[in-house]
Amino acid sequence: MNLAKQIINLAEKYRDYTANNLSEMIQIKSLSLGEKEVQEKLKEQMEQAGFDEVVIDGLGNVLGRIGNGSTILAIDGHTDTVDFGNLDNWDFNPLSGEVKDGFVYGRGSVDQEGGVAAAVTAGRIIKELGIAKHLTLYVVGSVIEEDCDGLCWKYIVEEDQLKPDVVISTEPTDLNVYRGQRGRMEIRVSFRGVSAHGSAPERGKNAIYMASRAALEIEKLNERLSADDFLGKGSVTISEFVSGSPSLCAVADYAQLHLDRRLTWGETKESAVQEIEDIVCDMDAHVEVLHYLEKSWTGLEYGMEKYYPTWKIPKDHPAITTGIDACQELFHQEPKVDKWTFSTNGVTINGMYGIPVIGFGPGNEVYAHAPNEKVPVEDLVKASAFYALYAERMRHL
Repeated sequence: MNLAKQIINLAEKYRDYTANNLSEMIQIKSLSLGEKEVQEKLKEQMEQAGFDEVVIDGLGNVLGRIGNGSTILAIDGHTDTVDFGNLDNWDFNPLSGEVKDGFVYGRGSVDQEGGVAAAVTAGRIIKELGIAKHLTLYVVGSVIEEDCDGLCWKYIVEEDQLKPDVVISTEPTDLNVYRGQRGRMEIRVSFRGVSAHGSAPERGKNAIYMASRAALEIEKLNERLSADDFLGKGSVTISEFVSGSPSLCAVADYAQLHLDRRLTWGETKESAVQEIEDIVCDMDAHVEVLHYLEKSWTGLEYGMEKYYPTWKIPKDHPAITTGIDACQELFHQEPKVDKWTFSTNGVTINGMYGIPVIGFGPGNEVYAHAPNEKVPVEDLVKASAFYALYAERMRHL
Protein backbone atom coordinates (compact mmCIF):
# COMPACT_ATOMS: atom_id res chain seq x y z
CA MET A 1 0.00 0.00 0.00
CA ASN A 2 1.44 3.38 -0.95
CA LEU A 3 2.01 6.08 1.63
CA ALA A 4 -0.86 8.33 0.53
CA LYS A 5 -3.30 5.44 0.94
CA GLN A 6 -1.91 4.61 4.38
CA ILE A 7 -2.33 8.24 5.45
CA ILE A 8 -5.90 8.45 4.10
CA ASN A 9 -6.81 5.24 5.93
CA LEU A 10 -5.47 6.55 9.24
CA ALA A 11 -7.15 9.93 8.80
CA GLU A 12 -10.41 8.07 8.26
CA LYS A 13 -9.73 5.79 11.24
CA TYR A 14 -9.30 8.90 13.42
CA ARG A 15 -12.41 10.64 12.05
CA ASP A 16 -14.25 10.59 15.39
CA TYR A 17 -11.07 11.38 17.31
CA THR A 18 -10.53 14.55 15.27
CA ALA A 19 -14.17 15.62 15.50
CA ASN A 20 -14.26 15.04 19.26
CA ASN A 21 -11.04 16.99 19.82
CA LEU A 22 -12.57 19.89 17.91
CA SER A 23 -15.80 19.55 19.88
CA GLU A 24 -13.87 19.85 23.15
CA MET A 25 -12.26 23.08 21.99
CA ILE A 26 -15.51 24.60 20.73
CA GLN A 27 -17.15 24.05 24.11
CA ILE A 28 -14.58 26.42 25.68
CA LYS A 29 -15.31 30.06 24.97
CA SER A 30 -12.03 31.54 23.76
CA LEU A 31 -12.19 35.17 22.74
CA SER A 32 -8.93 37.00 22.03
CA LEU A 33 -6.93 37.55 25.25
CA GLY A 34 -9.01 34.89 27.00
CA GLU A 35 -7.63 31.68 25.45
CA LYS A 36 -6.14 30.15 28.61
CA GLU A 37 -8.53 27.20 28.97
CA VAL A 38 -8.61 26.28 25.30
CA GLN A 39 -4.80 26.43 25.12
CA GLU A 40 -4.50 24.11 28.09
CA LYS A 41 -6.95 21.73 26.41
CA LEU A 42 -4.98 21.86 23.15
CA LYS A 43 -1.71 21.15 24.99
CA GLU A 44 -3.34 18.12 26.59
CA GLN A 45 -4.57 16.89 23.20
CA MET A 46 -1.11 17.20 21.66
CA GLU A 47 0.46 15.29 24.54
CA GLN A 48 -2.13 12.53 24.19
CA ALA A 49 -1.38 12.38 20.44
CA GLY A 50 2.26 11.58 21.23
CA PHE A 51 4.00 14.83 20.33
CA ASP A 52 7.65 14.84 21.39
CA GLU A 53 7.38 18.17 23.22
CA VAL A 54 4.57 20.62 23.91
CA VAL A 55 5.18 24.05 25.41
CA ILE A 56 3.22 27.25 25.93
CA ASP A 57 5.30 30.32 25.16
CA GLY A 58 5.31 33.67 26.90
CA LEU A 59 2.48 35.09 24.78
CA GLY A 60 0.34 32.00 25.29
CA ASN A 61 0.84 30.20 21.95
CA VAL A 62 0.92 26.39 22.12
CA LEU A 63 3.90 24.90 20.25
CA GLY A 64 3.76 21.16 19.74
CA ARG A 65 6.93 19.62 18.27
CA ILE A 66 7.56 16.33 16.49
CA GLY A 67 11.05 15.37 15.33
CA ASN A 68 14.41 17.10 15.19
CA GLY A 69 15.17 17.29 11.48
CA SER A 70 16.97 20.15 9.81
CA THR A 71 13.90 21.20 7.77
CA ILE A 72 11.22 22.99 9.79
CA LEU A 73 7.51 22.94 8.91
CA ALA A 74 4.91 24.72 11.03
CA ILE A 75 1.17 24.18 10.77
CA ASP A 76 -0.58 27.23 12.22
CA GLY A 77 -4.11 27.76 13.46
CA HIS A 78 -5.42 30.34 15.89
CA THR A 79 -7.63 29.19 18.75
CA ASP A 80 -9.20 32.53 19.60
CA THR A 81 -12.61 33.27 18.11
CA VAL A 82 -14.91 36.22 17.65
CA ASP A 83 -17.95 36.52 19.88
CA PHE A 84 -21.39 35.14 19.02
CA GLY A 85 -23.21 38.30 17.96
CA ASN A 86 -27.01 38.22 18.17
CA LEU A 87 -27.92 34.80 19.55
CA ASP A 88 -31.33 35.06 17.85
CA ASN A 89 -29.48 34.47 14.56
CA TRP A 90 -28.20 31.08 15.73
CA ASP A 91 -30.18 27.87 15.33
CA PHE A 92 -28.09 26.14 18.00
CA ASN A 93 -25.86 26.88 20.99
CA PRO A 94 -22.61 28.40 19.63
CA LEU A 95 -20.67 26.49 22.30
CA SER A 96 -22.42 23.16 21.74
CA GLY A 97 -19.64 21.49 19.77
CA GLU A 98 -22.26 18.97 18.69
CA VAL A 99 -21.16 16.34 16.17
CA LYS A 100 -24.19 15.46 14.07
CA ASP A 101 -25.15 14.74 10.46
CA GLY A 102 -21.56 14.89 9.28
CA PHE A 103 -20.73 18.28 10.81
CA VAL A 104 -19.17 19.73 13.94
CA TYR A 105 -21.24 22.71 15.06
CA GLY A 106 -20.20 25.86 16.90
CA ARG A 107 -18.15 29.02 17.04
CA GLY A 108 -14.59 28.34 15.95
CA SER A 109 -15.40 25.17 14.01
CA VAL A 110 -14.31 26.86 10.77
CA ASP A 111 -12.44 29.91 12.05
CA GLN A 112 -10.16 28.30 13.05
CA GLU A 113 -10.09 25.50 15.59
CA GLY A 114 -11.06 22.92 12.97
CA GLY A 115 -7.69 23.33 11.29
CA VAL A 116 -5.91 22.95 14.62
CA ALA A 117 -7.75 19.73 15.44
CA ALA A 118 -6.87 18.32 12.01
CA ALA A 119 -3.21 19.28 12.51
CA VAL A 120 -3.09 17.44 15.85
CA THR A 121 -4.41 14.32 14.11
CA ALA A 122 -1.79 14.76 11.39
CA GLY A 123 0.86 14.76 14.09
CA ARG A 124 -0.54 11.50 15.45
CA ILE A 125 -0.47 9.96 11.96
CA ILE A 126 3.11 11.10 11.39
CA LYS A 127 4.20 9.55 14.68
CA GLU A 128 2.36 6.30 14.00
CA LEU A 129 3.80 5.84 10.50
CA GLY A 130 7.27 7.01 11.48
CA ILE A 131 7.45 9.37 8.51
CA ALA A 132 9.01 12.79 8.13
CA LYS A 133 12.11 11.84 10.09
CA HIS A 134 14.00 14.46 8.10
CA LEU A 135 11.73 17.11 9.55
CA THR A 136 10.97 19.16 12.62
CA LEU A 137 7.23 19.71 12.67
CA TYR A 138 5.55 22.33 14.84
CA VAL A 139 1.80 22.45 15.26
CA VAL A 140 1.02 25.94 16.51
CA GLY A 141 -2.14 26.92 18.35
CA SER A 142 -1.75 30.69 18.11
CA VAL A 143 -3.49 33.46 20.06
CA ILE A 144 -4.90 36.98 19.61
CA GLU A 145 -5.31 36.61 15.82
CA GLU A 146 -8.85 37.98 15.82
CA ASP A 147 -7.70 41.09 17.68
CA CYS A 148 -4.38 41.58 15.88
CA ASP A 149 -3.60 39.19 13.04
CA GLY A 150 0.02 38.21 12.89
CA LEU A 151 0.97 39.43 16.36
CA CYS A 152 1.35 35.84 17.56
CA TRP A 153 3.86 35.08 14.82
CA LYS A 154 5.75 38.29 15.45
CA TYR A 155 6.32 36.89 18.94
CA ILE A 156 7.17 33.38 17.66
CA VAL A 157 9.78 34.68 15.21
CA GLU A 158 11.28 37.46 17.31
CA GLU A 159 11.00 36.09 20.85
CA ASP A 160 10.79 32.28 20.45
CA GLN A 161 13.40 32.53 17.66
CA LEU A 162 11.47 30.05 15.52
CA LYS A 163 11.60 30.69 11.77
CA PRO A 164 10.25 27.71 9.80
CA ASP A 165 11.13 26.93 6.20
CA VAL A 166 7.41 26.74 5.33
CA VAL A 167 4.18 27.45 7.22
CA ILE A 168 0.80 25.92 6.42
CA SER A 169 -2.04 28.20 7.49
CA THR A 170 -5.16 26.22 8.38
CA GLU A 171 -7.52 29.14 7.87
CA PRO A 172 -10.56 27.85 5.93
CA THR A 173 -9.95 27.29 2.21
CA ASP A 174 -12.70 24.75 1.44
CA LEU A 175 -9.84 22.25 0.95
CA ASN A 176 -8.28 24.35 -1.81
CA VAL A 177 -4.76 25.74 -1.90
CA TYR A 178 -4.41 29.44 -1.12
CA ARG A 179 -1.34 31.54 -1.76
CA GLY A 180 -2.04 35.10 -0.67
CA GLN A 181 -4.32 37.84 0.57
CA ARG A 182 -4.66 41.59 0.51
CA GLY A 183 -3.01 43.39 3.38
CA ARG A 184 -4.77 45.80 5.66
CA MET A 185 -4.19 48.69 8.03
CA GLU A 186 -6.18 50.76 10.50
CA ILE A 187 -5.95 54.51 10.10
CA ARG A 188 -7.36 57.21 12.36
CA VAL A 189 -8.01 60.72 11.11
CA SER A 190 -8.61 63.32 13.84
CA PHE A 191 -10.10 66.74 13.08
CA ARG A 192 -9.65 69.75 15.38
CA GLY A 193 -12.38 72.38 15.36
CA VAL A 194 -13.16 75.42 17.46
CA SER A 195 -16.22 75.41 19.66
CA ALA A 196 -18.79 78.22 19.79
CA HIS A 197 -22.33 78.54 21.05
CA GLY A 198 -24.80 76.70 18.85
CA SER A 199 -26.79 79.92 18.43
CA ALA A 200 -23.83 81.50 16.60
CA PRO A 201 -22.04 78.69 14.71
CA GLU A 202 -20.22 81.20 12.50
CA ARG A 203 -17.99 82.02 15.48
CA GLY A 204 -16.56 78.48 15.55
CA LYS A 205 -15.07 75.89 13.22
CA ASN A 206 -17.12 72.71 13.07
CA ALA A 207 -14.99 69.56 13.08
CA ILE A 208 -17.94 67.47 11.91
CA TYR A 209 -18.19 69.46 8.68
CA MET A 210 -14.47 68.95 8.03
CA ALA A 211 -14.74 65.23 8.71
CA SER A 212 -17.84 64.95 6.53
CA ARG A 213 -16.13 66.59 3.58
CA ALA A 214 -13.19 64.24 4.04
CA ALA A 215 -15.54 61.26 4.30
CA LEU A 216 -17.10 62.02 0.92
CA GLU A 217 -13.65 62.27 -0.67
CA ILE A 218 -12.61 58.97 0.94
CA GLU A 219 -15.69 57.38 -0.63
CA LYS A 220 -14.45 58.61 -4.03
CA LEU A 221 -10.92 57.41 -3.27
CA ASN A 222 -12.21 53.87 -2.85
CA GLU A 223 -13.38 53.85 -6.46
CA ARG A 224 -9.97 54.71 -7.93
CA LEU A 225 -7.66 52.48 -5.91
CA SER A 226 -5.27 50.08 -7.65
CA ALA A 227 -6.09 46.50 -8.59
CA ASP A 228 -4.03 43.33 -8.92
CA ASP A 229 -4.90 40.49 -11.31
CA PHE A 230 -4.73 37.92 -8.51
CA LEU A 231 -5.49 39.73 -5.26
CA GLY A 232 -8.05 42.14 -6.65
CA LYS A 233 -8.65 45.79 -5.86
CA GLY A 234 -7.54 47.79 -2.85
CA SER A 235 -10.34 49.30 -0.78
CA VAL A 236 -11.01 51.81 1.95
CA THR A 237 -14.09 52.30 4.09
CA ILE A 238 -15.00 54.38 7.12
CA SER A 239 -15.94 52.03 9.93
CA GLU A 240 -16.51 54.63 12.67
CA PHE A 241 -17.34 58.33 12.90
CA VAL A 242 -16.99 59.92 16.35
CA SER A 243 -17.43 63.57 17.31
CA GLY A 244 -17.47 65.71 20.43
CA SER A 245 -18.39 69.16 21.66
CA PRO A 246 -18.71 70.94 25.03
CA SER A 247 -22.48 70.42 24.86
CA LEU A 248 -25.29 69.63 22.45
CA CYS A 249 -25.78 73.39 22.19
CA ALA A 250 -22.29 73.98 20.81
CA VAL A 251 -20.23 73.65 17.65
CA ALA A 252 -18.34 70.34 17.54
CA ASP A 253 -14.65 70.91 18.20
CA TYR A 254 -13.57 67.32 17.60
CA ALA A 255 -14.28 64.57 15.07
CA GLN A 256 -12.59 61.31 14.25
CA LEU A 257 -12.79 58.82 11.39
CA HIS A 258 -11.62 55.21 11.67
CA LEU A 259 -10.61 53.75 8.32
CA ASP A 260 -10.39 50.09 7.33
CA ARG A 261 -7.89 50.07 4.45
CA ARG A 262 -7.30 46.90 2.42
CA LEU A 263 -4.07 46.91 0.44
CA THR A 264 -3.58 45.15 -2.86
CA TRP A 265 -0.22 44.28 -4.40
CA GLY A 266 1.99 47.35 -4.84
CA GLU A 267 0.21 49.49 -2.26
CA THR A 268 2.17 50.34 0.87
CA LYS A 269 1.62 51.80 4.29
CA GLU A 270 3.25 55.04 3.14
CA SER A 271 1.19 55.34 -0.04
CA ALA A 272 -2.07 54.68 1.82
CA VAL A 273 -1.31 57.31 4.46
CA GLN A 274 -0.31 59.83 1.79
CA GLU A 275 -3.64 59.37 -0.02
CA ILE A 276 -5.51 60.40 3.13
CA GLU A 277 -3.12 63.24 3.94
CA ASP A 278 -3.73 64.63 0.46
CA ILE A 279 -7.47 64.67 1.14
CA VAL A 280 -7.18 66.54 4.46
CA CYS A 281 -4.18 68.73 3.60
CA ASP A 282 -6.20 71.97 3.87
CA MET A 283 -7.94 70.89 7.09
CA ASP A 284 -6.80 70.96 10.69
CA ALA A 285 -6.41 67.18 10.75
CA HIS A 286 -3.97 64.51 11.84
CA VAL A 287 -3.55 61.12 10.12
CA GLU A 288 -2.04 58.18 12.02
CA VAL A 289 -1.66 54.42 11.77
CA LEU A 290 -2.92 52.88 14.99
CA HIS A 291 -0.97 50.65 17.36
CA TYR A 292 -2.12 47.51 19.19
CA LEU A 293 -0.93 46.91 22.76
CA GLU A 294 -2.71 44.51 25.11
CA LYS A 295 -2.01 41.89 27.79
CA SER A 296 -2.26 38.30 26.63
CA TRP A 297 -3.84 35.63 28.82
CA THR A 298 -0.38 34.99 30.29
CA GLY A 299 -0.20 38.59 31.53
CA LEU A 300 2.45 39.61 28.99
CA GLU A 301 1.91 42.99 27.39
CA TYR A 302 2.79 42.90 23.71
CA GLY A 303 1.89 44.82 20.60
CA MET A 304 2.60 46.00 17.08
CA GLU A 305 1.57 48.65 14.59
CA LYS A 306 -1.79 47.94 12.96
CA TYR A 307 -0.23 47.55 9.54
CA TYR A 308 -0.60 44.07 8.12
CA PRO A 309 1.35 43.73 4.85
CA THR A 310 -0.02 42.32 1.62
CA TRP A 311 1.50 38.99 0.59
CA LYS A 312 1.32 36.44 -2.17
CA ILE A 313 3.36 33.39 -3.14
CA PRO A 314 4.01 32.54 -6.82
CA LYS A 315 1.91 29.63 -8.07
CA ASP A 316 5.07 27.80 -9.15
CA HIS A 317 6.77 28.18 -5.76
CA PRO A 318 7.75 24.74 -4.35
CA ALA A 319 5.66 25.37 -1.21
CA ILE A 320 2.57 25.71 -3.42
CA THR A 321 3.34 23.00 -5.98
CA THR A 322 4.01 20.55 -3.15
CA GLY A 323 0.51 21.26 -1.85
CA ILE A 324 -1.06 20.87 -5.28
CA ASP A 325 0.73 17.55 -5.78
CA ALA A 326 -0.37 16.33 -2.33
CA CYS A 327 -4.01 17.10 -3.15
CA GLN A 328 -3.77 15.23 -6.44
CA GLU A 329 -2.14 12.24 -4.81
CA LEU A 330 -4.59 12.06 -1.91
CA PHE A 331 -7.86 13.16 -3.50
CA HIS A 332 -7.22 12.50 -7.22
CA GLN A 333 -8.12 15.99 -8.31
CA GLU A 334 -6.30 19.27 -8.72
CA PRO A 335 -7.28 21.89 -6.14
CA LYS A 336 -8.33 25.40 -6.99
CA VAL A 337 -5.45 27.77 -6.28
CA ASP A 338 -6.90 30.95 -4.81
CA LYS A 339 -6.65 33.61 -2.10
CA TRP A 340 -8.41 34.63 1.10
CA THR A 341 -10.84 37.53 1.15
CA PHE A 342 -9.95 38.28 4.76
CA SER A 343 -6.66 38.67 6.62
CA THR A 344 -4.58 35.92 8.23
CA ASN A 345 -1.37 35.39 10.20
CA GLY A 346 0.37 35.33 6.83
CA VAL A 347 0.69 39.12 7.12
CA THR A 348 3.65 38.67 9.43
CA ILE A 349 4.79 35.15 8.51
CA ASN A 350 5.31 36.08 4.87
CA GLY A 351 4.48 39.79 4.69
CA MET A 352 7.06 40.76 7.32
CA TYR A 353 9.46 37.82 7.56
CA GLY A 354 9.35 36.35 4.06
CA ILE A 355 8.58 32.79 5.19
CA PRO A 356 6.70 30.88 2.47
CA VAL A 357 3.05 30.28 3.41
CA ILE A 358 0.55 27.89 1.88
CA GLY A 359 -3.10 27.95 2.89
CA PHE A 360 -5.08 24.73 3.27
CA GLY A 361 -7.90 24.42 5.75
CA PRO A 362 -11.21 22.67 6.41
CA GLY A 363 -14.48 24.52 5.98
CA ASN A 364 -15.68 27.42 3.89
CA GLU A 365 -14.71 30.98 4.83
CA VAL A 366 -18.33 32.15 4.36
CA TYR A 367 -18.98 30.66 7.83
CA ALA A 368 -16.19 32.72 9.43
CA HIS A 369 -17.63 35.23 11.91
CA ALA A 370 -21.14 34.19 10.86
CA PRO A 371 -23.98 32.59 12.85
CA ASN A 372 -24.54 28.83 12.55
CA GLU A 373 -20.85 28.14 12.00
CA LYS A 374 -20.15 24.49 11.20
CA VAL A 375 -17.46 22.39 9.52
CA PRO A 376 -17.86 19.09 7.65
CA VAL A 377 -16.20 16.18 9.44
CA GLU A 378 -15.07 14.97 6.02
CA ASP A 379 -13.09 18.21 5.63
CA LEU A 380 -11.34 17.50 8.92
CA VAL A 381 -10.41 14.02 7.72
CA LYS A 382 -9.01 15.29 4.43
CA ALA A 383 -7.14 18.15 6.08
CA SER A 384 -5.50 15.70 8.51
CA ALA A 385 -4.33 13.60 5.58
CA PHE A 386 -3.08 16.62 3.64
CA TYR A 387 -0.97 17.94 6.52
CA ALA A 388 0.60 14.53 7.12
CA LEU A 389 1.50 13.92 3.47
CA TYR A 390 2.75 17.49 3.03
CA ALA A 391 5.08 17.00 5.98
CA GLU A 392 6.52 13.85 4.40
CA ARG A 393 6.90 15.60 1.02
CA MET A 394 8.88 18.45 2.62
CA ARG A 395 12.01 16.38 1.98
CA HIS A 396 11.76 17.45 -1.67
CA LEU A 397 11.63 21.21 -1.02
